[in-house]
Amino acid sequence: MAIDQIATASLDLAKLGAGIAIGFGAIGGGLGLGIATKGVLDAIARQPEIKDEAFKNFIIGAGLAEATAIYALLVALLLLFVK
Repeated sequence: MAIDQIATASLDLAKLGAGIAIGFGAIGGGLGLGIATKGVLDAIARQPEIKDEAFKNFIIGAGLAEATAIYALLVALLLLFVK
């Protein structure tokens, strides 16, 4: 196998890994935010007086869930551009 074929195969695997990383990261972030939103809306519907505290906790949790998608994007970019 020639060097250029090995480099091409390595780049193809990096692209595959980047796609898998961002795919799982985006799916995980989306599911996490959806479940968190449902939970906070259910909690507020049951006890409207906890609206402010529930919203503060939701914002913190949403930030953490979104961070997983950003980390997945970082991993995908590293796989594509760092050699």
